Amino acid sequence: MRVQGLTSVKLLGLGLSLALAGCTSSKPQYAYVPPPLPMARPAPVERAMPVLGSRVALLAPMTGPNAERGTALAQAAQLALEAPGAPPLDVIDTHGTPDGAAAAAAQAIARGAGLILGPLTAPETAAAAAATISAGVAMLAFTSDEAQAKPGVWVMGLTPSQQVRRLVLAASSQGKTHFAALLPNSDYGRVMGDALRANVAGSAPDIRGVDDSNIKVADTTVKEISGYGARRGPIDAKLREAINKHNAEGRKEAAELRRSEIPPPPFDALLLASIGEGLDVVTSLLPYYDIDPPAVRIMGPALWANPAARGTGNLIGAWYAAPDPAMRAEFDARYTGRFNSPAPGLADLAYDAASIARVLAASGGFSAASLTRPEGYAGVDGVLGLLPDGHVRRGLALFEIQRGGPQMVEPAPDSLAAPGL
Repeated sequence: MRVQGLTSVKLLGLGLSLALAGCTSSKPQYAYVPPPLPMARPAPVERAMPVLGSRVALLAPMTGPNAERGTALAQAAQLALEAPGAPPLDVIDTHGTPDGAAAAAAQAIARGAGLILGPLTAPETAAAAAATISAGVAMLAFTSDEAQAKPGVWVMGLTPSQQVRRLVLAASSQGKTHFAALLPNSDYGRVMGDALRANVAGSAPDIRGVDDSNIKVADTTVKEISGYGARRGPIDAKLREAINKHNAEGRKEAAELRRSEIPPPPFDALLLASIGEGLDVVTSLLPYYDIDPPAVRIMGPALWANPAARGTGNLIGAWYAAPDPAMRAEFDARYTGRFNSPAPGLADLAYDAASIARVLAASGGFSAASLTRPEGYAGVDGVLGLLPDGHVRRGLALFEIQRGGPQMVEPAPDSLAAPGL
């Protein structure tokens, strides 16, 4: 079954058109709710309050260091809701703090919100979830921290699991069966490793933390994971024997042995997650230990879409999974035309979340069953589907880094039932 679009809301690349006639001002037309005090605690929720109201609330940092981003989230959400019959939108300031997010969530519920969009960060999401879960109000949070996913709280950001799953499925379809990883010793490296373990079937992948700030330390790790001693050792032993013959026959044998191919490493797909100078450290060591394509498929994060993140190392033939930027072009153009500035990162998440709210408000409300409809949604960055456990499936394109830059080698799936998703 192909994914149905967001009805009269025409989402990017898959049909979204909004009624913007007469909108000549760049000032967002949402209902701004006065912010709670920065350190306020959640107000008690009265039992008489309706559990699933008809309003939609956006929790965003309208003040504080992330105020500019909060304004963009509010503008993107309003852009998706500027259509007849769309639910009213309350924008409530979180101040960019967990306490502010908790207070904002309680305020949204007290005002009759049936669906909450946001907040922005993982700490804010964790704080707000205490109120939303107890009230039975769903939340579409903008974080990419999958630890925040739970029934009733959906993680809308691009996650490591979404990227790694796409890469593993694509590599497996090409016959790759043994996976390994060299990941930075960081929280991001650890979640990428967890995603690889979760998505590789059969034998467990060999995952090593690598100090990508120190080439001497990294050298030891790369040598060990490649099994270089066992691969090169037998050849070196025969080479020594040939040299020790001290005759023409020995010299001939030695020459042939020096031309011998080193057996491949014990894996045929390798996941990296370093960026910039750290990536340069790791990639400089791979050919030294005969970790080369096409025998080994190098894979990495969507961050590699940024040239600065790819560093200066040799990544020709490496893969990463990410949204197709062409699908976002229409949204970018409409946002810029409406608000006289480019749409910043994460604005697409607010737009998609608000579009989901608009569709469901017109077709029965914001129940978990409605939110997790099997056909999913056509979003700005591609197809997506909400799962009952709070995780989100996303259709990502597959890119290969070539000499002229990344090239899309597999388009994003256009249906939740399509392969690769």
